[in-house]
Amino acid sequence: MRLIDEQAVENMALGAAVLGTGGGGDPYIGMLMARQAVREYGPVELYTLDELDDDDLIVPTAMMGAPTVMIEKMPNGDDIVNAFQVIGKYLNKPIRATMSIEAGGLNSVVPIYVAARLRLPMVDCDGMGRAFPEIQMVTHTIYGISSTPFSMADERGNIVILETINNRWTETFARSAAVNMGAMAMIACYAATVKQLKEAAVQGTMSKAHDIGVTIRRARVEEADPVSTVREAVGGILIFRGKIADVERRTVAGFARGVAHIHGIDDYADRELTLEFQNEHLVAKIDGEYAVTVPDLIALLDIDTGEPITTEGMRYGFRVAVIAMPCAEAWRTPKGLELAGPRYFGYDVDYVPVEERYGQGS
Repeated sequence: MRLIDEQAVENMALGAAVLGTGGGGDPYIGMLMARQAVREYGPVELYTLDELDDDDLIVPTAMMGAPTVMIEKMPNGDDIVNAFQVIGKYLNKPIRATMSIEAGGLNSVVPIYVAARLRLPMVDCDGMGRAFPEIQMVTHTIYGISSTPFSMADERGNIVILETINNRWTETFARSAAVNMGAMAMIACYAATVKQLKEAAVQGTMSKAHDIGVTIRRARVEEADPVSTVREAVGGILIFRGKIADVERRTVAGFARGVAHIHGIDDYADRELTLEFQNEHLVAKIDGEYAVTVPDLIALLDIDTGEPITTEGMRYGFRVAVIAMPCAEAWRTPKGLELAGPRYFGYDVDYVPVEERYGQGS
């Protein structure tokens, strides 16, 4: 067990934004929420699954919707607590802890807010090892864990509870409700026992995010090359350096969708990288050829600071480095690729692990 204090919150938010592949919500907003809760209620205990009993019930908490909306439509804090507590009432079982459902942006650290307010621990795992745009895209689905009962709450006090026949239908109905809640809602879902999570979850993600955040901060102090430092910390591959020339972004059906065009600089001069995203980066093409595809991770970093840049934060003129990282092994299975591979998102291309594309070890 380790304690998550205010400094740990900041490190986790920074590192999670790297793992979040551009999505998961604005990490700054989640960091402010979690840091304030820790300051007011005290540090949060972070446990590994092995430190808990197999029968303990764990319920993840998160935000769903378009990340661009959260820039102007802030959560009030009660909404996510309401979503979490109603699951316990519905199941009539005590909840032992909460966890992040995805290792990305706000959704990595906002469960810290819930844990601090309710004086519950948090578990060092998640359901993706990255961020994905749709509810069913979690390792829980691969291992047959239901997303329901699924609760949604907004800042007005409205709460919706869903029971669906499968996790894909949860996405369908929840997305419609989220649009009516203002294109954003706070949620609790995928209630599971520790025994189930030992098989299904991606373990150690919160510690990994923390360590990445520490690495980025240390690189600044030591005036090291931040991009190389981050690349080494995550075991990633530098695939491009350039300047953002254009961003086409729109909010559609509760998603932030769009394309970013990046013109190469330095060794990549006279080349162009295109990023296509749906909340998270899905594919990167260099001069029209696929360079990286989901489910592998694509991170956009500020060249000078190593700071990760979210899809809603991309702006014309930013000088960026594009890092590709291998995904969790569960996503490379037939079930994982069916759930979140390139063809699910409409790209007619076979998935090739990024380390194979670039001739490097995993």
